[in-house]
Amino acid sequence: MATQAADTPQEPALSQQPDAVVVRFAGDSGDGMQLTGGQFTLSTALAGNDLATFPDFPAEIRAPQGTLFGVSAFQINFGSREINTAGDAPDVLVAMNPAALKTNLSALKPGGLIIADTGEFSKRNLDKAHYDANPLEDGSLAKYDLLAFDISALTIEAVKPFGLGNKDALRCKNMWTLGLALWMFDRPRKPIHDWLREKFAKKPELADANIAALDAGHAYGETAELSGPLKQVSLPPMPAEPGLYRTITGAEAVSLGLVAGAQLAGLPMFFGGYPITPASAILHHLARLKQYDVTTFQAEDEIAAICAAIGASYAGSLGVTSSSGPGIALKTEAMGLAIMTELPLVIVNSQRGGPSTGLPTKTEQSDLYQAVYGRNGDAPLPVIAARSPEDAFECAIEACRIAVEYMTPVMLLTDGYIANAAEPWKVPDPASYTPFPAKFLTEKNDGDHLLPYKRDSKGARPWIKPGTPGLMHRIGGIEKQLNTGHLDYSPANHQAMTDARKDKVLGVSVPDQDVCLGAPGGKLAVVGWGSTFGPIHRAVRVARDKGLDVSHIHVRHIWPLPGNLGELLKSYDKVLVPEMNTGQFKTVLRDQYLVDAQPLTKTSGQPFYVHELEAAIEEALA
Repeated sequence: MATQAADTPQEPALSQQPDAVVVRFAGDSGDGMQLTGGQFTLSTALAGNDLATFPDFPAEIRAPQGTLFGVSAFQINFGSREINTAGDAPDVLVAMNPAALKTNLSALKPGGLIIADTGEFSKRNLDKAHYDANPLEDGSLAKYDLLAFDISALTIEAVKPFGLGNKDALRCKNMWTLGLALWMFDRPRKPIHDWLREKFAKKPELADANIAALDAGHAYGETAELSGPLKQVSLPPMPAEPGLYRTITGAEAVSLGLVAGAQLAGLPMFFGGYPITPASAILHHLARLKQYDVTTFQAEDEIAAICAAIGASYAGSLGVTSSSGPGIALKTEAMGLAIMTELPLVIVNSQRGGPSTGLPTKTEQSDLYQAVYGRNGDAPLPVIAARSPEDAFECAIEACRIAVEYMTPVMLLTDGYIANAAEPWKVPDPASYTPFPAKFLTEKNDGDHLLPYKRDSKGARPWIKPGTPGLMHRIGGIEKQLNTGHLDYSPANHQAMTDARKDKVLGVSVPDQDVCLGAPGGKLAVVGWGSTFGPIHRAVRVARDKGLDVSHIHVRHIWPLPGNLGELLKSYDKVLVPEMNTGQFKTVLRDQYLVDAQPLTKTSGQPFYVHELEAAIEEALA
């Protein structure tokens, strides 16, 4: 173990019992950092802390070991108070190799703790990370607390009784590291023991080896505390309402919400998908829920996936499809077909960085134009944006409701951050949701005649299952005649049908916009959508605690917008719109309400930091 003192006296990051802590695990993409973080999240949730996570991993399937672009990281912010983000700067950085240290060190707080595996700081690995000298020995880490020891050797020693070779033994390093983290934050080991025994039920020797590594790391913490910077930190549980809680990722929440929405509509669900990062997880989760009348179909391409979903909706199921930006682009023509045929369809877009292949594993909000405007012809559809993993469940149900009640495709926007991040979720009471049962036309709706495009009070045409006796009708992408559904290219008819489709979408029932934090009117409104909720909310809370006149407005219904939003925005002197794009929602607000909305943009592939928003708020009010 090696320790170094700071150049000037500093208060260590964890010298006092804090109300929240940020920890980042970082290593090679084969070191199991996502697994380590996931299990630490599990133990943290069981301890009753609020939390938010941020998995951050490379796009390469398997980048060369030890390289800078092969680093995988998992950050968790947890505490005994409300947690809105995964944290700005880690208090603790666990670096499993030189590349992990180099790519993550700049994020660590001054005075923060570095836990490093000296066994990986070989000359070869230092060269791969472009270090001229070993940073654990050259004094360059003086402004941090440093706990450096040979985790690799300690792991091999811990699992020696189980007869594993060095290669297999080193695969247990992440469990050794997890054991140390569990000791450091006073977490129980039994849930991890149980998980390991279940995971390796067919290979009990691997379960025993990983448990031994976990316990060895935990025991090391007690030894290291005697003469080093490592201290045990205990964060009490956050007060919470009684109920059943579980951790949930955005992808899981969307999947469960889609199933709940189909159940509330009384419909079987058909999901057509094609693998793409980060949307693939929804297909994986839904494939495990077939007992709820869910059919999943992995198509040969994105176009086949959405067209199969449209076919399912035509046949009387709730059609659902999912992708990310590049796949949504391929689905665009079929979206127009769903709009022309006026069939219910839910389209989930888990946004990622890009254009083109872009940043497959990084987050962005740059598909808003695509969602609101991005189809040929006048082709409006409702757009909803989830703000967090928990909110994604509610938004998926809302998307299903609108699709069924208004006979229209609906787009649900999430992003890579929401899809992969986890947070505690209070499981809702199913009885608290109002059903919206689908209605199928079973007899002629105009005396002796069928009018397949006769609209109800919401502007929706009837849903007719194919094969219903006496209800044969035309359907397809060519323009149909008002009410009758016959082919009709006439100018007056196309004008009338275009207006009818537009008015139906603009007439979707959308709740009035509320103010998440602050007053309805004042000097500054920070307006967000999607996953910017957490950092905006925290930054506005900090600013208000300083006495600044600022409020937070967060928009779920992107199109159509809430009816009172324009009046609400005009009640503020200034409007600031933070987005992980080049200012797309800002443009929509300017277009619709003629307000001087000012952009705050970020396209780095990383979420906003709270301190970035705090600085922007203070500048706007200066």
